[in-house]
Amino acid sequence: MIRSDGFGLRMIRNGNLSLKLRRYLADAGWWRITPGVAVQKLMIKRIVEISSARTHLSIQYGQLVIRENASELSRIPCEDIGVLLVDHQATTYTHCVFTQLLEKGAAVVLCGGDHHPAGMLLPIESNSIQAERFREQIEAAEPVKKRLWKQIVRAKIRHQAKILGKGSEAYNWLMALRRRVRSGDPENIEAQASKRYWAAYLQDVDLVGQQFRRDIDGAPPNNLLNYGYMVMRAAVARALCSAGLLPSLGIHHRNRYNAFCLADDMVEPFRGFVESKVREICRGEGAPDELDQRIKARLLEILYDEVEIAGYKGPLMVGLHRTMASLQRCFAGEQKDVDLPEL
Repeated sequence: MIRSDGFGLRMIRNGNLSLKLRRYLADAGWWRITPGVAVQKLMIKRIVEISSARTHLSIQYGQLVIRENASELSRIPCEDIGVLLVDHQATTYTHCVFTQLLEKGAAVVLCGGDHHPAGMLLPIESNSIQAERFREQIEAAEPVKKRLWKQIVRAKIRHQAKILGKGSEAYNWLMALRRRVRSGDPENIEAQASKRYWAAYLQDVDLVGQQFRRDIDGAPPNNLLNYGYMVMRAAVARALCSAGLLPSLGIHHRNRYNAFCLADDMVEPFRGFVESKVREICRGEGAPDELDQRIKARLLEILYDEVEIAGYKGPLMVGLHRTMASLQRCFAGEQKDVDLPEL
């Protein structure tokens, strides 16, 4: 592992993860190599984010080599990387950066000049029985998809209510609305709940005379939410691929131009973790105008925060794989309810 004290690097060996897993998780943290290159440890997989340094990426001996101005900053084994997130226009690569990372099961997210994701690369073959699972997903009956969407919407609304808290006027209203969600959500209860939720989301936070409105191009902290959602969506898409599912074939979202419809379905019950963290940041220091490395670090920490999913307790990044594996079992007819997180 690479850890930074200031900007001096030192190597930390994991030892036997199976014997030292708890200690390893407790030591999970964020490493800054330069102000624009950072590495975060998540179980065995890591997130590598490139955001503000003129960086060149290449592969040598199965490792991602990070250089700045011809000086080598770090080497990270490709098999240890879960997500490569590139958010700087001056970053350059060799072709094998993408092919090697994809072969090792990593997701690659490329951002445009507006810092929004312009595209995402995912492995084509990431499961040994992928064709069989594709078939089960494609042949899943409509009632199964509608039942799953009901579960997802109910979980999302429950999280929204919990974020606002029992002291909020909207809490009881949201919980009552949640009970009205039917198979397939034909009344679009999800949208009704979201309208009330966003109106109350930052009511108790001073935003310098402004009232918060959720808008992807809106004022802060919309930028924090956008970034958190982007990272969560990439992690969800990667977990779907690992489960042998097609991220483009959704259970509710059906946009012919969207290659990640299922990822957009399954990110819904995990949005609350991003929203809770952003709310925590805003209540502590207001809405930051700039999405700097410190704020990004706090948002990326979400992926290794402890989560509870169907009796499992552990890092969210690992929990994502449990949820997507249960989704695959639902498509196969082996399970009725998808395993969703508790906030």
